[in-house]
Parts: sequence; C-alpha cells; structure tokens
Amino acid sequence: QTCSFSEAGLTPPHDLFMLTLNTNYTLTWDWDQSAAGSDSATFTVQYLKKRNPKWTTVCAETSGRSCDLTRSGLNYLGLYTVRVQTNLNGSHSVWKSIQFCPDKDAAIGPPSKVRLGVSGSTLDIFITDPQNSSNNSMKEQLHKLYYEIVYWEQPEDGKGSMTMTMTTDVTILTLSEVEPWTRYCVQIRSRDDFYNKSSTFTPPLCIQTEGVVPWWKIFLFFLLSLVSCFLVVLLFLYGSHHCFHVCKATFLPNEKLPSYFKEVQPSFPTDGDYPCLIVSELDQCDPVMIVCPESALLETNPAVDSAALPAGLDQDRSRQNSSSSGDSGVYSAGGNSAGLQPKVALTFTDVNPTFNSEKLNMLSMNSEIKVSPIVPDEGVEDIEV
Repeated sequence: QTCSFSEAGLTPPHDLFMLTLNTNYTLTWDWDQSAAGSDSATFTVQYLKKRNPKWTTVCAETSGRSCDLTRSGLNYLGLYTVRVQTNLNGSHSVWKSIQFCPDKDAAIGPPSKVRLGVSGSTLDIFITDPQNSSNNSMKEQLHKLYYEIVYWEQPEDGKGSMTMTMTTDVTILTLSEVEPWTRYCVQIRSRDDFYNKSSTFTPPLCIQTEGVVPWWKIFLFFLLSLVSCFLVVLLFLYGSHHCFHVCKATFLPNEKLPSYFKEVQPSFPTDGDYPCLIVSELDQCDPVMIVCPESALLETNPAVDSAALPAGLDQDRSRQNSSSSGDSGVYSAGGNSAGLQPKVALTFTDVNPTFNSEKLNMLSMNSEIKVSPIVPDEGVEDIEV
C-alpha cells in the first residue's frame, strides 16, 4: 500500500525524447520541480530489449534531466523499451517509457569531412563517411547509405545561380561538366531511403576550376622568368665586382707618390714610384781625395807641417838632392820637382757644392784626410855648360 500511495502521489517525468545521431543515443525528459518543493528529486533510467524480460539499469539516482545510452551496447537493428522514474525522499513515481528502434528512429549525420580538388578543368570531390560511436563508417549499419551533392556556379557579381544536384554512393567523385576558370561551391548530405532518412547539408565549400593556359600567358611567364634570372645574375656579378675592388683598394692600395715629393727631393734614388731609404753614413762611404802640388798647399794652408811626410819620402828627397849636388856637369830638376810632389789635404772649402748628398755628409765631418803622397817619376835632363 505504501508503494502504491507513493507512486500515486509523486509526479512522473514527462516529454520523453530520444536524442540521436548515428549511434549516439541520449534520453531526455522534463519534470515539474514545483511538485517536490525545496527537495531535490532523482531519476532512474532502464531499458528492456524485446524478447528479453530483464530490465537493465543505465542511470540510477541521477539528478539530471538526461541519460546517455551510447555505451549501453544497443543494437542498431534492435527494438527497445526505455523508461524513466522519479525518486524523492524514498518515494518512487510511476514509470514513463517510450519505444526506441535505432534503425528507424536514429538520425544520420552528414559526411564527417569533405574536400575539394581541381584537376585541370574538372572538379574532384573527396567525401569521408559519417562515423559511428566507435569511429567507424556508418555504412557498417546502413549498407545503402549514399550522398546527395548540390553544386552551383558562384558568379563574380554575387548574384545567385542555378543549382545542380547529383547523387553518388562513392567517396571520390569527379565533376566534368564544369566551366574552366570558374568558381564553384559544393554542399553534401547523407541519405538512406529505407526509412527515408537524410542528414543536414555540410557547410558550402568553394573552389575555382582551371583550364588550358593561353599561349600568350605562357610566353609572358617565360619572358618574366628570363628577365628575372638575368637581373639576378647581373646583380650578382656587379656585387662580386664591387666587393673585389673594395677589398683590393683596402688591402692592396695602388696610390702613387705625390709629384711634389719628387720636385723637392730630385736627388733621391728611386725605384719605380716609391722612394728608397737614404743609406746611413756609417753603412756606406766614398773616400774623397784631392791631389794638388805641395807649393800650392803651403800657400793656401801654411799650417800643414811638412815634417809629417813619411820617412820613405824624406829619404828619397835626400837621395835626390845629394845626387843633384854631386853632379857638377848636369842640371838636376830634383829640387824643383820636389815642388811637384803631391800633398793631400781635405777641407770643407775644397769641396765642390755640386757633390751629391752622400759626399756632402762625409765633408760635413770637417776632418782632414791625409794619404801617402804619390812620388812622381823624376825626369833627369843633362844640360851642357
């Protein structure tokens, strides 16, 4: 009696509906919350397969208004009874049930993926079958599933154009009755004629077809490519040439000596365009000797001591004098020839100003250089008295 009283006083769920897509099933319902007041009610969902008297609980004491039966293992071709009950404070309402046949009642979805391709002046369509809850093709459940394709030309002015429809049961299709260089849009939906099922259309996909390229376009493309290649090669050669000259000017400069350097120092020994280094005084010297008669040397330079002559020269002179004095019948020129004996003396006044710089450097030492006099051959002439 308690059970009967509770079932009679508690409001059951209402508006039961099976929300389906391919093999995904969800039972939804509604319930009047005002009948429970501030208390919260729960619900229990069960299903019964035909010719099987045992009920199977799917959702027990759920507080929501829906129950997912996708993982319950319902056969797509089976016939089921699904029921729901309200639970409140230990009381249970009467069961509310509906009949459910997936093959008849479950909706089918559109293709899971659509892709367009262009091959010349033809349009290729690639279709992926709708998938079930196991991520397999729905053709496992619907063997006669096919597709309805709607396509139309999309004008440039945006105005609508006439649509064309075709059906196919294959997943790869080529549309050959299309215009070249024209933009087309495509929509596809799934269909099954056994229970007259049809899905919604996929979003529109648009693509432009191609065609035979005119000869003038081919020539223009070739010409542009040729000019581009020529410009690239020319730019590369110019850049290489410029870099070469910059590097050469940086590391191997070819600047010549300014002309005013040659005018100021014309006596520099040069080798090509570059001046040579001046040789040091201590590195290379050229001795300078000036030969003059002794009488002239005595007149211009009386400070020179004749005693500084070498001993050999004095002996020769004594021999000459004695020889001349001992010969009474012969006039000897020995005495006069002594005046012709050379004496070397070097002074700054004796230097010709036209000497080169190296000789001037030696003369600037203001030193006196003496060398052994050269004794000239004595000439003896006999004179008769």
